[in-house]
Amino acid sequence: MKKEKRNPQGQELLREMIEIYHPQSIKEIQDMLKDMFAGTMEDMLKAELDTELGYKKNGQQPKETTNRRNGIYPKTVRSSFGETELQIPRDRNGDYEPELIPKGTKDVSALEEKVLSLYAKGTSDRDISDLINEIYGFSLSHETISNIVDRVQPRVIEWQNRRLDKVYPFVYMDALMVNLKADKKAGKYAVYSMIGVNCDGKKDCFGFWIGENEGAYRWLSIFDELRARGVQKLGFVCIDGLSGLEDAITNTFPEAVVCRCMVHLVRGSTKYIPTKYRREFCADLKAIYGAVSQSESENALEVLNEKWGTRYPSAVKVWNDNYRYVKLLFEYPAEIRKMIYTTNVIESFNSALRKVTDHKAAFPNEMSVMKILYLRTLDIVAKWRMPYPNWGVIRGKLDILWGAGWDE
Repeated sequence: MKKEKRNPQGQELLREMIEIYHPQSIKEIQDMLKDMFAGTMEDMLKAELDTELGYKKNGQQPKETTNRRNGIYPKTVRSSFGETELQIPRDRNGDYEPELIPKGTKDVSALEEKVLSLYAKGTSDRDISDLINEIYGFSLSHETISNIVDRVQPRVIEWQNRRLDKVYPFVYMDALMVNLKADKKAGKYAVYSMIGVNCDGKKDCFGFWIGENEGAYRWLSIFDELRARGVQKLGFVCIDGLSGLEDAITNTFPEAVVCRCMVHLVRGSTKYIPTKYRREFCADLKAIYGAVSQSESENALEVLNEKWGTRYPSAVKVWNDNYRYVKLLFEYPAEIRKMIYTTNVIESFNSALRKVTDHKAAFPNEMSVMKILYLRTLDIVAKWRMPYPNWGVIRGKLDILWGAGWDE
């Protein structure tokens, strides 16, 4: 890469500044830059007021306004150089509203975004304040950090209600538990999330829904909400067997194919198996859902019943009751089967969310949960830029399966 040449005039200016300040350390260099920053900001504010009044200070041109300059007032702002005191010009009539530093603004750096980024990673208020103090030389109170985070609320609401794509060939749904205070009493609440893979093979999080107990009516309202946000068609929807969820999906999106996560079925059955037998039991389960054909899978299910059915009937019953979901896998080519046999996509997403929720004793309200999940999600989805691996092949299989125009 060709190295860009530095601005000669800028270099000359820096040499002049070094001759004036004679910096001997990194701190003295930072102090020099801080002075330059303050002077530049003040000059720009004076130029703003010149434009507002229509004439320059001490100018000889005719004045078309009776408004005049009215001195200056000090204002301390936070910048990337630390706290800096600026002299803000003002007018006699009080009409001048600085655009460079609007009234009420005390932060002219990217400080708020840094605080939000740290908060999204689960950093405590105390650690945030210490880090800011280490970088900028001033600390932030708990109230200031809370106020910064609170200002995210409109963005959360907008994001939760944003328009979505018309078609998602793959959708994954799962839940994580959070401690939440409701009616002055803390308890465990489920936070349900959905991830969709769009027609370009890229992932997106639809949003979050909080509830203590979820029934069919609640699920219907959630999928009706997706309709209202522009979703017209869902292809495969992978779930973990929540009560009432499958009916809500097929009632709202009749063409959707509902799939059960095999990993959840494994977990649901192995809890009935003693630890010393679980490795062997899981190997027999993999022979069922990992088979290359339906006949091979059915034979493996018979082996499971014969080998384990008498000793651990509850464990085997899980697979007998849900075998229709296993059979469903063999209706599709291997590339699609790999996409729908597990909800690992969203489980890994929820695992990243738990890093910022598990250390909280209890969230004070639902919005506090939504804010931290939203901020954490922004960090995560920023890395979702590339389509799914092998998406071209998967897309081709969908074209054969659903026909041309399925994504319209």
